[in-house]
Amino acid sequence: MPMFEQDMDWPPPAYEERAWDLVQDEYASRAQRRRAAGPYLAAVPALISGLDIQLDGELQALIEEAASELSRFDAEVGHIAAPFASILLRTESASSSEIENLTSGARQIALAELGEHASKNAQLIVGNVRTMQAALALSESIDGHAILEMHRALLEQSNPDIVGHWRDQQVWIGGGSLSPHTAQFVPPHHERVAELMDDLVDFSNRADLPVLVQTAIAHAQFETIHPFPDGNGRVGRALIQAMLRGARLTRNVTVPVSAGLLHDTSRYFDALSAYRSGDIAPIVRAIADASFAAVHNGRVLVQDLEAVQGQWREKVKVRRDSSVHRLLNVLLRQPVINGATAAEQLGITTVNAQVAINRLVDVGVLTQITDGRRNRIWVAEDVVQVLDQFAARAKRRR
Repeated sequence: MPMFEQDMDWPPPAYEERAWDLVQDEYASRAQRRRAAGPYLAAVPALISGLDIQLDGELQALIEEAASELSRFDAEVGHIAAPFASILLRTESASSSEIENLTSGARQIALAELGEHASKNAQLIVGNVRTMQAALALSESIDGHAILEMHRALLEQSNPDIVGHWRDQQVWIGGGSLSPHTAQFVPPHHERVAELMDDLVDFSNRADLPVLVQTAIAHAQFETIHPFPDGNGRVGRALIQAMLRGARLTRNVTVPVSAGLLHDTSRYFDALSAYRSGDIAPIVRAIADASFAAVHNGRVLVQDLEAVQGQWREKVKVRRDSSVHRLLNVLLRQPVINGATAAEQLGITTVNAQVAINRLVDVGVLTQITDGRRNRIWVAEDVVQVLDQFAARAKRRR
């Protein structure tokens, strides 16, 4: 197979010809069929596990400062008793999903987590919450199995046929669904994925690289390989969190880096394209800048939720060991509840849980959002509003 290569500091993919068999019964005009006929070019990414990395002094300083900010924020929030780790993990999951145009409000996401009827997007975002949880749980040993498990957590419920293995088909980005001939980028042929992922795992486990640089490059290489038919962006950003946790840059919380990337998704996608052209600096800078934005937005989120807690304490004068007080903490991480969930979270009977819910309804902390007295659901509107404000800030261009 012919190979076409370029000579640059960071090796961009070479390209190889691959045969393409057009599906005969797929609808297409004659012109479209002509464009989709014959061989196409698929990327052959370089193996990177043993490559040296060269960055200029300014970018190195930026990376060091961003890493310090991430570590400082992680320590700050880790010392707070409130369940901010769960909250930040959900916000990171929602932001990562929104980069893929999967958007949903905090109420819908909470309903989906509760197992209640919710939008399709909200259900997919909850799948991404499971992906992030798997990424953190498996961060001590990032290998092929760990990445496959992140993908399984994401899509096992919505697309189970493609989980548990690398892709067995050609995929491409842009250019229509008929063939890869007019695509913006054609990832490697599926025969090459296993070797490339083994090499990526080796790179991700090196101990001689600055963590944020290593993480940014590993993420870009993952997106270049595109090892799955679907879910690559969300799993690739979960890999960022796994690497930050595995390297102990974060120890307590999921810093919402994807929320930082949401500020300028065009820049993020351009940085991934630049990586495939042999330039690693844009993706490294994008991840660094996203870290600063994530820390800033995360601090505002924490402050806003602490303010909500303070308002609740003024409304509800109870002992700290009471079920009502403990339910307030549950509502921070799960702002939509029903009686069964409240009872399970508090370890009490549904009758006693209902007493606590009624108390919070009386003081305006909870509002019932269903009709009647059967299968009732309540929402803590203060928390939902704060979470939606976080999402709005994440989307706001700086």
